[in-house]
Amino acid sequence: MKRSETTRDTPYINDTHPTPEALRRTFGTFPSGVVALCGTTPEGETVGMAISAFIPVSLDPPLIGVATQNSSRTWAVLRQLPSLGVSVLASGQQLEARQLAAREGDRFTNIDLGNVTEGGAVFLADSVSRFDCVLECETPAGDHTMVLLRIRALSLSYDVSPLVFHESAFATLSPLGEADIT
Repeated sequence: MKRSETTRDTPYINDTHPTPEALRRTFGTFPSGVVALCGTTPEGETVGMAISAFIPVSLDPPLIGVATQNSSRTWAVLRQLPSLGVSVLASGQQLEARQLAAREGDRFTNIDLGNVTEGGAVFLADSVSRFDCVLECETPAGDHTMVLLRIRALSLSYDVSPLVFHESAFATLSPLGEADIT
């Protein structure tokens, strides 16, 4: 077997240039949550997208990070808004994740929006947690942009299982009970 060939039982070792397909497949072995990043334009239009590249960054100041594709037309609109809502999606929100990830069509058809803040941050109903944020900074990162968002307010729902994205499919975890948080 050549070094660049892999199976489920064989470790993948390749010190040359991996293909985008190999990178996607290998990146996909890392389970991630799925968030909805949404806001309201000055004209009252709700704009949003699904993101699986989400990370907690800092406690002081409170920051979270997301990665957006450079070609994203949605991010081009969202980045101009004064307030952004980040909703961590729950296990029953696969449809919402797919719709918000779609390139065409109305992303919010049949999606229950929970709260919309005075500043225009939009949250999905029944999500695990919600962060009201402002754009802190952006850093180019290849074909993506790393976006840091400063958290202004947050809320958490107990006993709700998060939606997980792993190997190009959705999965779930057990819910976090209030007694589990210390």
